[in-house]
Amino acid sequence: MAPDPAGPALPTLVLVGHGMVGQRFLEAAAERGLTASHRVVVLCEEPRPAYDRVHLTSYFSGTTPEELSMTDPEFIERHGIELHVGDPAEAVDRAARTVRARSGLTVAYDTLVLATGSYPFVPPVPGKDATGCFVYRTIEDLYAIEEYAKSGATVGAVVGGGLLGLEAAGALKGLGLATHIVEFAPRLMPVQVDEGGGAALLKTIGDMGLDVHTGVGTQEVVADADGRVTGMRLSDGGELATDLVVFSAGVRPRDQLAREMGLSVGERGGVAVDEQCRTSDPNVYAIGECALASDGRVYGLVAPGYEMALTAADAIASGTSLTAFTGADLSTKLKLLGVDVASFGDAHGTADGCLDVVYSDARSGTYKKLVIGGGGELLGGILVGDAEAYGTLRALTGTVPPVAPESLVLPAGTGGAAQLGPDALPDDAVVCSCHNVTKGEICAHATLPEVKKCTKAGTGCGSCVKLIGQLLPKSGDGGLCGCFRHTRQELYEIVRVRRITGFAQLLDEHGREAARGGDGCEVCKPTVGSIIASLAPSIGADGHVLDGEQAALQDTNDHFLANLQKNGSYSVVPRIPGGEITPEKLIVIGEVARDFGLYTKITGGQRIDLFGARVDQLPMIWARLVDAGFESGHAYGKSLRTVKSCVGQTWCRFGVQDSVRMAIDLELRYRGLRSPHKLKSAVSGCARECAEAQSKDFGVIATANGWNLYVGGNGGMTPRHADLLAQDLSDAELIRLIDRFLMFYIRTADRLERTSVWLDRIEGGLDHVRDVVVRDSLGICDELEALMKAHVAHYRDEWADTLDDPERLARFVSFVNAPGTPDPTIRFVPERDQIKPELPLIPLEGLTVR
Repeated sequence: MAPDPAGPALPTLVLVGHGMVGQRFLEAAAERGLTASHRVVVLCEEPRPAYDRVHLTSYFSGTTPEELSMTDPEFIERHGIELHVGDPAEAVDRAARTVRARSGLTVAYDTLVLATGSYPFVPPVPGKDATGCFVYRTIEDLYAIEEYAKSGATVGAVVGGGLLGLEAAGALKGLGLATHIVEFAPRLMPVQVDEGGGAALLKTIGDMGLDVHTGVGTQEVVADADGRVTGMRLSDGGELATDLVVFSAGVRPRDQLAREMGLSVGERGGVAVDEQCRTSDPNVYAIGECALASDGRVYGLVAPGYEMALTAADAIASGTSLTAFTGADLSTKLKLLGVDVASFGDAHGTADGCLDVVYSDARSGTYKKLVIGGGGELLGGILVGDAEAYGTLRALTGTVPPVAPESLVLPAGTGGAAQLGPDALPDDAVVCSCHNVTKGEICAHATLPEVKKCTKAGTGCGSCVKLIGQLLPKSGDGGLCGCFRHTRQELYEIVRVRRITGFAQLLDEHGREAARGGDGCEVCKPTVGSIIASLAPSIGADGHVLDGEQAALQDTNDHFLANLQKNGSYSVVPRIPGGEITPEKLIVIGEVARDFGLYTKITGGQRIDLFGARVDQLPMIWARLVDAGFESGHAYGKSLRTVKSCVGQTWCRFGVQDSVRMAIDLELRYRGLRSPHKLKSAVSGCARECAEAQSKDFGVIATANGWNLYVGGNGGMTPRHADLLAQDLSDAELIRLIDRFLMFYIRTADRLERTSVWLDRIEGGLDHVRDVVVRDSLGICDELEALMKAHVAHYRDEWADTLDDPERLARFVSFVNAPGTPDPTIRFVPERDQIKPELPLIPLEGLTVR
């Protein structure tokens, strides 16, 4: 609520700085009525209001500055806040209680809040001001780095291997630069991880092709005659050739204004504050990274800054001490260069009598350490490579876990491993450390949008979102996710009946009120994308997954119509219906594999996989394959994969039907059919079952009188023997029943639900499915058959269509700013006359581990 301009003059509250902490202070001030009882003036140095600095690096993956913004203009207007961007405070007269901005604006204040943040520390080395040297702190910094990288830079170096340094290294790699990381400490992220965690992180980052130099410092930045960076000299005598340097060696509190005001500051910087965040002047508060808290620490994380913002707002609103900031949890979870890294509590085991429980797998780059106190309580931990349990473990810190600590670090599927669910957490366990929100507060709400709106949990660093989802009720309205109260089955019917062809339209018309106008979530976007793709011919949608809005809904593999492999390369899997292939086509595959240097493997699905393709090579490879008559095998999609076959009666003396012909017919009929999960099939020519049809989603076995149809089989981690649906079918009867079965499954299954799980879950099980698809008990079989007929009639090969469309082809580049540049981090070594991903040798405690 804004102050009444016609009313009496109100006291003035001036906020200096408008970053994430400053914006949180404004929200807390509004919640406590300060925007109604005060004139609120904000002086912001940057040319834009507060934005999400935690996710700053996402700019390089397509997030716009507008999408990073944390400031709702309507909020500012509604509360009458006077926001001045690009106009920082330059002087404060404490005696007169006035603030003068750069523009000359002078504002008298009753209460002043300093939220000036921090500035990047640049080591005082010769050459630090050369052209091509940058810091990594603001959106403008990112603009400058991006522009310089485009000007011809090929190699970049980051000084600093902490959180922000690794973010910067990821940005340089994404810009197409060969990247070095120089860290003075003996390991990466020395504050957050220990020696073992640092070794695991080093191995994984090294596997990505980044060159890491630990235990050395930067002595000098070398420049040419024009003053442009050409290299770096290191403290160990080594030299690096580089065109661009990013300094990310830590931050320092921005306390210069406070010093000039005569406020007390710490010996090593930071505006000294008490437990209510008051400075040595009772009318001045300091919050966030510029403040030296009462426990003698400067906190560089957003969560403590938010706590300080709430504390200061409480103190200003009440005039008394309602809350106190005496220190903060430094737990953090980040995905750095694609690697999950987390630390929480007493991660380094500084408490007396504590013991470490460690699991380390150098091969996979996984490291887990829990610190256990003398009484069995969990004191802290470090997780590298696999931080799945972070949310639960951090919330259990300070308590005795309900299971043995060693069982919490073992990987799933290992004997003795235990998975603690959210039920193990007490109601007072803090789930969102950014906003200090407990499990009990979260469980008072029903959906993720509601939780975010009412508690702000999940709106900070985002590491708690998964745990929040696990805490929210799974029943109730039974909605697909926090964006839709409808189930997947209901959304399917809505899309089909109303002929909705776009995600945004579906969300705006049928999403939850709080989700409308938004972007959806990681659950509903691919689910709706699959529904629209499977119904595309019937509802008039563009069926190609890379077109328009559909492209943004796809899972990772669909983005490039290929399966992403562990080293960043992709696999190529052409369709070989029924496993039958001519010598000419076999030769083409061999020639393509040879010419592009691909690893070649015959699969269990009777196909040939080609591994090791760079993303920019995919169109060239597929152009050769399509010219030879191949089409996409859809190994990347939730769709039909293969229909295996034995040789059948044509060659085998036991065969009673032509299994190869039937397998080819089925594969060509159902190719490209998008479904809730992948589909596999097989056709055996006799009861000897050489094609293993009874382990497939739908399997066919020949009999003397026709074909038996089995459904709901599954191999993999949870094998399930398929059930007999119908027997002694003619060719036409078999295909008609499979049509019905598949479309009924697509219509009624949950997201990511295999036919085996669906058959066990659906009410009535196999008997109900048999009634529907064989006896037409619901009267929908004509409709199911029509949907399949439309799919068959409108099928087009995704790769052939992509090759004919320059707009689709434009996405197949390693680096958007350097389309012709291959990813230098994708490297291979020879093995058995083929290739395999290069995995650097990393020494660890005297051992050499590959």
